[in-house]
Amino acid sequence: MSQPEPAAHDPKPSTGGDADRSVLDRRSGVDRRRADEVGLGLPTNLERRRGPGRRLTDFMKSAEEGSLTREQFLFVRAIDAFKQVNGKTFPTWTDVLEVVRKLGYRKTMPSELHLGDGVEDWTERPDAPSGVDKPSPDEDEE
Repeated sequence: MSQPEPAAHDPKPSTGGDADRSVLDRRSGVDRRRADEVGLGLPTNLERRRGPGRRLTDFMKSAEEGSLTREQFLFVRAIDAFKQVNGKTFPTWTDVLEVVRKLGYRKTMPSELHLGDGVEDWTERPDAPSGVDKPSPDEDEE
């Protein structure tokens, strides 16, 4: 005898387990839009939600209106080419970084992001090699 399939929404009450901690209860008084800031203790400079007094930057506005800048268009085309050549529908973040480095981007300026104490910032020369085509030392040579 087969068991019935579970319903799409399970109305069981919360058990108080680890999974429940990932949901922010609105009754707690913490605004979910500011939860990331609370977790890090300071704003990250990655906040994109708009509210009173926050307007879109020209960079974001042009993309949302469907009018990409040259830089945005080049990036989108490079990602599309990477996906097609490598047969990937969803590139990993490492894949995206590889494309960015091959486009010529280098970390030449201090970061404008605030990612917490566990992240070290650095800079490199503008003419530094991308380093993405160099085989890893543990890769077997044939």
